[in-house]
Amino acid sequence: MSQSEAPASPAKVSDIPIPEADFVRYSNSDLSDESKTENLLAGSMSEVDQKIRRALQSDVVLINQMGHYIIGAGGKRLRPKLVLLSALAQGYQGNHHTNIAAIIEFIHTATLLHDDVVDSSSLRRGQETANTVWGNEAAVLVGDFLYSRSFEMMVEVGQMRVMEILSSATNTIAAGEVMQLMNIGEAQVSVERYMEVIAAKTGKLFEAATQLGSVLADAAPDVEQSMAHYGARLGQAFQLIDDALDYTAQSDELGKNAGDDLAEGKPTLPLIFTLQSASSDTAQQIREALATAQKHGHLPDHQVQPVVDLVCQSGAIERTVALAQQQVELAIKDLDCLPDSVYKDALTDIAQASVKRRF
Repeated sequence: MSQSEAPASPAKVSDIPIPEADFVRYSNSDLSDESKTENLLAGSMSEVDQKIRRALQSDVVLINQMGHYIIGAGGKRLRPKLVLLSALAQGYQGNHHTNIAAIIEFIHTATLLHDDVVDSSSLRRGQETANTVWGNEAAVLVGDFLYSRSFEMMVEVGQMRVMEILSSATNTIAAGEVMQLMNIGEAQVSVERYMEVIAAKTGKLFEAATQLGSVLADAAPDVEQSMAHYGARLGQAFQLIDDALDYTAQSDELGKNAGDDLAEGKPTLPLIFTLQSASSDTAQQIREALATAQKHGHLPDHQVQPVVDLVCQSGAIERTVALAQQQVELAIKDLDCLPDSVYKDALTDIAQASVKRRF
């Protein structure tokens, strides 16, 4: 390279046409960032919901009942939104982005069904879990149905790269759940080990969602990589805030029982940070609580609150939120590969909101 030549800059998506209606939907200054994104994606998300409901149709009555019960519970639909925004931010003009958004939601819902069985959870999104209503066996089998249906839907998209990314993601998520199971009751989990777990069990599906937007838009390899990094980092930040909220939020805010992670014997990051700086007596109290949860399957309520208080007084919550903020800042930097647009703005807003949420 001659001295007059500048180093090659990372590939960047070219400027994209933005429908005026989308610009207007997002530019209403009277709305919150979350409401702007809801407005921006209203049409696409309606199509995603229709595809989800069609794909849930089955001759098996229990599948219909349980599927509509779970999907009808609502939720943030964050992962499908990331697929849509990633694709639109890169100029995608087709309709497979709504198919993939529905697939991502199916995979996510299947993991929730299985998680609730493994964790013996009774409450999610403010209502009884499917395993509480129909039993563990039915919940596991309907979760399997959702997984298999999602792979049928992948075939309909007709792109091998899509199947590669999603099959790898589902495998990684399952491995992450097994890693988390192995950590239950374990007081010696390091920060690095825990971050590996959440990168697999939570970050990977976020990563797949945003990476697939690049695949659909036929983006350059380094743009695809940047968008994958954005999703992975956002997913990890999202999980870290979940970890913090489990110690600080009220059950009616979370839509599930507060303190569940501790009661199940899971050493999440706030607890790991607390153990790092705890006195020998405090560390012993925490180790005994984890051991009790592991032995009996659940920590009694009267033993949960004292440990919650120790965590909240230790500065561990603030350290966890600070690490989530670092991940968000890196994720927003990853969006430099995109041209300015309302879709990029929405991706930025989602990242910033992920560390400010209360549920």
